[in-house]
Amino acid sequence: MPRLFLIFALLFTTSAMAAAIPATKVAKVNDRIYALLGPMELPNKKNQGYMVNSTLIIGETSAILIDTGFTDEIGAHLAKEVAKLTKKPVKVIINTHHHGDHSFGNAAFPDAKVISSEMCRKLLIAGEGEWLGIIQGALGRKLPNTRAVPATEVYASKTKTDVTLDGVKLTFWVPEAAHTAGDMMIWLPDDKVLVGGDITVNEITPNFRDANVKLWIETLAEVKAMPAKTIIPGHGPLMTTKSVAKLHQRMAKLYAGVEAGYKSGLTDGEIRKKLDLAEWKPLHHFDEQMGGNINKAYLEIEAAAF
Repeated sequence: MPRLFLIFALLFTTSAMAAAIPATKVAKVNDRIYALLGPMELPNKKNQGYMVNSTLIIGETSAILIDTGFTDEIGAHLAKEVAKLTKKPVKVIINTHHHGDHSFGNAAFPDAKVISSEMCRKLLIAGEGEWLGIIQGALGRKLPNTRAVPATEVYASKTKTDVTLDGVKLTFWVPEAAHTAGDMMIWLPDDKVLVGGDITVNEITPNFRDANVKLWIETLAEVKAMPAKTIIPGHGPLMTTKSVAKLHQRMAKLYAGVEAGYKSGLTDGEIRKKLDLAEWKPLHHFDEQMGGNINKAYLEIEAAAF
């Protein structure tokens, strides 16, 4: 009997942990667009891996959801949030890139069509095991129902494609590369809203892990010149073109500093000691990410020099 009680207790504890997903902050952009803002921490047991912004677009008969979270549980959590805002079913999922925190929640929407860039699809399939390992390691438990669900409709690199989905005009903008090699931003011309994924992040240190930093900076230069009223970032509060301009300026200055250090014969460690990082230090995840970001930029600059 004590052993049976222990088993039930463990099952209850695991279930309770799985249910402890933080509340979503809902920001109404207009009558048909809502930003579903997630926590700004890195994945951990407390937030159950929930750390991403999603976007709900309500069409004439159905709903579109952009980015779905790190697990099927987070996807189900987002589905409940969507149901509070509209009775229309989610028929389309769009992934801004392949990273698991934006895409693994696809599994919670088995009846929805998934759309992404062509490269996002390839990277999602190839990286499934790595990203599943990251989130299971962070949560300390297995996620048997979390998996990669790749897109069935894809768009090629270096394209801008105008489409209409359930009465909503969208432009799928796939840059050559930026935060990843498979990013896609979504522009809603009638609403003057851009969903930027992790190309645009706010109050958070951007992650250069899979980036082409130079092309990312060039893409941000295009974004800041857009006639956007609202920009929904991949992480952090809503943005405007002014806040994108600040992100662009910080990243361009950082890249130029690393490049100057490289040309002076310094190592990336020596460069970090010389850089003025005062404007970066207040941002979330500075300590965790900045060293790796400088190293990534250094390696990119070094490779370009050969």
